[in-house]
Amino acid sequence: MPLALAACKKGWSLLELTGLTMGTGYSIAAIDHSRAVDKAELQAAVDKALVQVNTQMSNWDAGSEISRFNAAATGTTLPVSAELAHVMQAAAEVHDASEGRFDVTVGPLIDLWGFGAGHTRQDMPTDADIARAMDCCGQARSVEIRDGALTKTTEGAEVYLSSIGKGFGVDHVARAIESFGITDYMVEIGGDLYTAGRNPDGQPWQIGIESPSPVDRNVLKVVGLSDMGMATSGDYRNFFDHDGQRYSHIIDATTGRPVTHDTASVTVLTENAMLADAWATALLVLGRERGLEIANDRDMAVLFVDRAADAANKGFEVTASNRFQALSA
Repeated sequence: MPLALAACKKGWSLLELTGLTMGTGYSIAAIDHSRAVDKAELQAAVDKALVQVNTQMSNWDAGSEISRFNAAATGTTLPVSAELAHVMQAAAEVHDASEGRFDVTVGPLIDLWGFGAGHTRQDMPTDADIARAMDCCGQARSVEIRDGALTKTTEGAEVYLSSIGKGFGVDHVARAIESFGITDYMVEIGGDLYTAGRNPDGQPWQIGIESPSPVDRNVLKVVGLSDMGMATSGDYRNFFDHDGQRYSHIIDATTGRPVTHDTASVTVLTENAMLADAWATALLVLGRERGLEIANDRDMAVLFVDRAADAANKGFEVTASNRFQALSA
């Protein structure tokens, strides 16, 4: 009620929408300064945007563009929507810039290690198992993007866009919101988000970065975000232990195995949620040491959170890129 009264006093209203999409939830907060936006019409526009992204990029929809590409025979060229071509081109650029660590064809390896939907392992995959799965992977050699079409160039190759498509979905919804003349808003899908303008208090949107603990859900740091995308990738929710070794779902496509470094999470702030989503995954695979070098070389705002090197210390070590430090100053 106090918020509603403040809205009336200030001459704006806060529109809040929530729902389910892409196997997760979404939340939207939008400030209607005109008090003329119909909430039901805004919801319809958001729903339409989300349906479009799923129709293009969902691996759960057998009729989606990406599912039809995955089912196609080797050598097939499939014309795709401008949106899917845009996402695939961005994925290719991050793949190259991350030294192959970001790879949208890594699905067979994720399944092999027991992290895919409906997949579990009771034992460890053999070197031969890994080699066979890697034969189907390799984004640069498996998928060709040209003139708004995708060509499958490696037998058995499949594309999974969970590490970039969700971020694109955020950006797509943001454009739908802006079509109503709304300039101050936040869109979040499964932790990936984009904010524009200011929050109801007239400040940058205050976003919490979660501590990468598998048991606690504490806020590690709060950042003020305006006109930027943000995404966090972590290895602390989906993992298993075998013979004293920890194996997470973060797979290095260049080795075919889960990463073994101490970086537990990476948060990226950048121009849109799509790139934040992709780079958060890429830099987590790379780990803090090499990831920080790339982040600084590319002037990206990145926060790395590592498990403390001292086994007796259960805390975390935080390292920020130069750009992240500048934005947080």
